[in-house]
Amino acid sequence: MGEHLIKLPDVGEGIAEAELVEWHVKVGDLVREDQVLAAVMTDKATVEIPSPVEGEILWLGAEIGDAVAIGSPIVRLKVAGEGNVSDSPPGAEARSEAAAKSASTLEHVPQTEGGRAASALPPSENASPSKSPPPAVASPAPVAAREPAPSARSAVRHTGAPRPEGEKPLASPAVRLRAKEAGVDLRQVAGSGPAGRITHDDLDAFLTRGPLTAPAPSGLARNDAVQEIKVVGLRRRIGEKMRISKSRIPHITYVEEVDVTALEDLRMALNKEKKPDRPKLTVLPFLMRAMVKAIAEQPQLNSLFDDDNGIIHQHGGVHIGIAAQTPAGLVVPVVKHTEARDLWDCATEVNRLAEAAKSGLATRDELSGSTITITSLGALGGIVTTPVINHPEVAIVGVNKIMVRPVWDGAQFAPRKIMNLSSSFDHRIIDGWDAAVFIQRIKVLLETPALIFVEV
Repeated sequence: MGEHLIKLPDVGEGIAEAELVEWHVKVGDLVREDQVLAAVMTDKATVEIPSPVEGEILWLGAEIGDAVAIGSPIVRLKVAGEGNVSDSPPGAEARSEAAAKSASTLEHVPQTEGGRAASALPPSENASPSKSPPPAVASPAPVAAREPAPSARSAVRHTGAPRPEGEKPLASPAVRLRAKEAGVDLRQVAGSGPAGRITHDDLDAFLTRGPLTAPAPSGLARNDAVQEIKVVGLRRRIGEKMRISKSRIPHITYVEEVDVTALEDLRMALNKEKKPDRPKLTVLPFLMRAMVKAIAEQPQLNSLFDDDNGIIHQHGGVHIGIAAQTPAGLVVPVVKHTEARDLWDCATEVNRLAEAAKSGLATRDELSGSTITITSLGALGGIVTTPVINHPEVAIVGVNKIMVRPVWDGAQFAPRKIMNLSSSFDHRIIDGWDAAVFIQRIKVLLETPALIFVEV
């Protein structure tokens, strides 16, 4: 039998480290070749790490949330055969590396029970256990009595809580006699004297008010539990991205109503007549095509702002990110070169990317490279939102839900389908006027959808 050490492989993205987000095995498990051991995250892509050999897990080298350097040991297995671990004395490699460190570093190594230094190395690489006897444990000092300290007892008794079963209450013989004659259990009396001693006044107060009774059960119970949940993986990356966006970008949010009655009529007609192999149309592909037209008139909206160097990167290709909610959290798959796609192609690509994102199979390339983003909560879209810009982009278009409202047409009120656009802009790059012009152009295109398909 031998041992096989598995190191974190280069996942092919030119990165120096990855975050461990999930273990699929534990110490003692028997694993087969190609079985998934762990999942690591790089940017927004999750990569599974398989086992190259069959064996028994002896050691796991990281915890969930740890940043692990490429090439670092992460798993040790016991395998049939020689394995890949050298025959050098246990811990030799680790000791040679440690010798290069200063003695002051060793002084700060945390101690485990028994005074031995904790080790992050696999079990077989740890130095052999010390043969010296463990340090003597000091015996506790003898105590004069087993009763709580007076201050502690007094604090407890002042609460009026019943004494534990078998504990004798402190009271003078006269108080005990009065209590016996009155049929009072002194364990139910709160003492206000030294060390919780029950006085005549305490007994009088108890006799006046009677015993404290618990309220009738209501069927409801308090829950004082506090659960600590470590923020790791995609959630941590989302949080960091949002922190950067909100702290570095001065947002301006512009909201406009759009009458999509004609658009909805067209959408339903196209879905009714479409070929079987074509996807069902939503509002999203129409909005994407409208944005392409509006960006052609205001290309500064299709930009990335390098605020560290003060450079605006204005793109010709319109790469629209579609914010999508997945079981793991928020991701933004990107429809590349929307300007070169027709309505049906946009719909097909959105569906494909959404499915890949929800199943966790979207690649790093599919989750990066956007120049402007759409965010939509669908039927949960509310009336108004204040979307956060996807840094380093300069604009994000938010879609709210469609609602039927009565609208005055000059002669009468008529039911119309109204959808709000709530959009945010980087005020360092986009002035309020330019933001309004951009959204108003999209409004015109959506309210007269024929303009999306023809040049006038």
